[in-house]
Amino acid sequence: MWRHLKRCLVGTVSAFFALTVLSVLALRFIPPVTSAFIVHAYVTAWTQGNWGWRAEHVWTPYADISPQAKIAVITSEDQKFPSHHGFDLEQIDQAIEERESGRRVRGASTISQQVAKNLFLWPGQSFIRKGIEAYLTVLIEALWPKQRILEMYLNIAEFGPGVYGVGAAAPRYFHHSPAQITPSEGALLAAVLPSPKHLKADRPSAYVQRRVDTILGLEATLGGTTYLKKFEQPELQKTVTAKPGSSPHRSSR
Repeated sequence: MWRHLKRCLVGTVSAFFALTVLSVLALRFIPPVTSAFIVHAYVTAWTQGNWGWRAEHVWTPYADISPQAKIAVITSEDQKFPSHHGFDLEQIDQAIEERESGRRVRGASTISQQVAKNLFLWPGQSFIRKGIEAYLTVLIEALWPKQRILEMYLNIAEFGPGVYGVGAAAPRYFHHSPAQITPSEGALLAAVLPSPKHLKADRPSAYVQRRVDTILGLEATLGGTTYLKKFEQPELQKTVTAKPGSSPHRSSR
């Protein structure tokens, strides 16, 4: 009986690893139809009797997204994105110190971790979920280039209630394509990321506007959109058209 249980356990674990590796590898090349967070949002709406609820989600290739949106989310969420391997150990240490001191705990999740969570997992906090998230983050960093990780994040992050990705957010809030996102618009989308169900990109509060100003200032210290050259693959790029009249100018969860 014990040998049989052992074989079953080994088979289950092996199948889990094979399935996750193949899924992550496939998503390096194939746009996902949806994400775990979007599915969770549908289930939540339906359990509340809101059968007509629909998520807004339009996949947009990396080259069709304004560099201003890319640098804004990196500045706001993960300034070490080009150099880390999935985890910002300095931010994790600071978060642990804040927790131990009883202060408000800052987030320490990198963009890679947020992709792993939003794409494959469920909302909430638990050691099991964090453990699976860490494993998936390692896989994503090992199997995807940084450019694909950022492309995925910009396409599945929630920028407002039911609004997922810049392909849905740009037309909804700015009435133009993701390619035309300006510096201030990119910073505005990044500013609401910590709490997209409460912070409004279309009706920014004074707090959101302060975050916008901070993000724009920090972008300048990073070197603006030239910072993207640290990880972008030039052969996959094409020019996107920015909205006329724009001028260039972190908080990790």
